[in-house]
Amino acid sequence: MTTPASVPARATVLVFLDPAFANGRIADASRPQLMATDQGATRGDGVFESLLAVGGRPRKLPAHLARLAGSARTLELDIPDGDTWRRAIETAITEFRGADAAGDDEVVVKLLATRGVEGASAPTCWVQASVPPEAGRRQRETGIDVLLLDRGYDSEVGERAPWLLLGAKTLSYAVNMAALRYAHHQGADDVIFTSADGRVLEGPTSTVLLAHLETVDDGAGGTRTVRRLITPQLDSGILPGTSQGALFTAAKAAGWELGYGPLVPDDLYDADAVWLISSIRLLAPVNHIDGKEIGTPELRRQLTAELNDLFATIE
Repeated sequence: MTTPASVPARATVLVFLDPAFANGRIADASRPQLMATDQGATRGDGVFESLLAVGGRPRKLPAHLARLAGSARTLELDIPDGDTWRRAIETAITEFRGADAAGDDEVVVKLLATRGVEGASAPTCWVQASVPPEAGRRQRETGIDVLLLDRGYDSEVGERAPWLLLGAKTLSYAVNMAALRYAHHQGADDVIFTSADGRVLEGPTSTVLLAHLETVDDGAGGTRTVRRLITPQLDSGILPGTSQGALFTAAKAAGWELGYGPLVPDDLYDADAVWLISSIRLLAPVNHIDGKEIGTPELRRQLTAELNDLFATIE
């Protein structure tokens, strides 16, 4: 079956995954669409993914669909298969861009699935396409100031208490948003969570990366620079980052050495550069952590430009 009439280009687009519409059902984003008894609204019981489409092409889509499916399995939530999501995503991007779309425009695409209306057996699933936030673009260029905040549990709690859903991307983001508001009240832009036993974890909406440069003997009477890119261990109860994983693959091919924690705050302070990386904001260089400058402005710019060039090759 065909979808309803198109919505105006550049407006927020909603496309619901509906068995009656093979490519998804376009809904009016200016009108209420979600039932008040939907468990995504009443309990935050659901999962989501956010990704960026550039020039009409969603980036890292297989990784996002795989993580969405993994999160859903963790919640024992039965959601549509990847092909169904792909068709709805294509509909949303096409409707959002319209006939006058720019060749390299960016579109934020969100995939959302809830447990559905209370008492019903089917989930509520939809795709949302919208304009990227301006703050994200600005922070890519100017960098961010960050606070370290205690998340309140140790780094092994994910293994002891799987019901905390620490490795799933769920709709229960109230704590993450509260952390960001706290940072803003303190004059900072973002947060890096630490565990109760002093491990570096992740940002509320991002993955932590740090770089070390080391000059070593090249074995031929000269020296060479070793570039090392490091991220916290996944077994510390953090969400696997799709952008971090893709960048690691590109960096390895470019000669970077890769590492996975465990990391402590001193590792961040001693780094030559630190970034928060996510699918929408991309690489945001960290200027200061708790008021302490990380590296130097020149080195931050140099390494950020190098990693941005690598990230641009990722599809």
